[in-house]
Amino acid sequence: MEMVKTDFVLDARGLACPMPIVKTRKAIKELKEGQVIEVQATDKGSKADIQAWAKSSGHQYLGTLEEGDVLKHYIRKASDEESAERKYSHVVNNEVLEMKLNANENIVVLDVREAAEYAFGHIPIAISIPFGELEHRLNELNQEDEIYVVCRTGNRSDFAAQKLAENGFTNVTNVVPGMSEWTGKKTGIIK
Repeated sequence: MEMVKTDFVLDARGLACPMPIVKTRKAIKELKEGQVIEVQATDKGSKADIQAWAKSSGHQYLGTLEEGDVLKHYIRKASDEESAERKYSHVVNNEVLEMKLNANENIVVLDVREAAEYAFGHIPIAISIPFGELEHRLNELNQEDEIYVVCRTGNRSDFAAQKLAENGFTNVTNVVPGMSEWTGKKTGIIK
């Protein structure tokens, strides 16, 4: 197998979302335009997360190789003109979503975490579509619905909200900080 030439290797093994992206964002600032970083991660959700972050920040996602339980993500640093990172503009906090749920408002809660994360605890009415599957499952959602997107910390849900908006969904809101600090009702395999 041909090896990918890299200029820097970042060890993000053992870290969960959002840390692989946080560390990648910091490390890529030190690279020169056009250089390639290899991000080693064990978080399965990092594949979709890194790819979405690279796209939203203007950097070029080259691909991911799997070696055992390690995912090796390759990203080429963009020029400063290319790399203006986007953030989704419609954001609410957990408390606003909880008030809407308690008021039985007609909303859709879209949970974009990995299936295992969802299984261990989620908002009872939440629909599970992991971020990595979202593009292929957009037809499961109604473009007219009021959609609140959640993940663990608000990063994946930011990327997912952007993806929904790019595909004609007009009433989408990102919920931060997400499930990492959710105090409302939850269901699932909660220990």
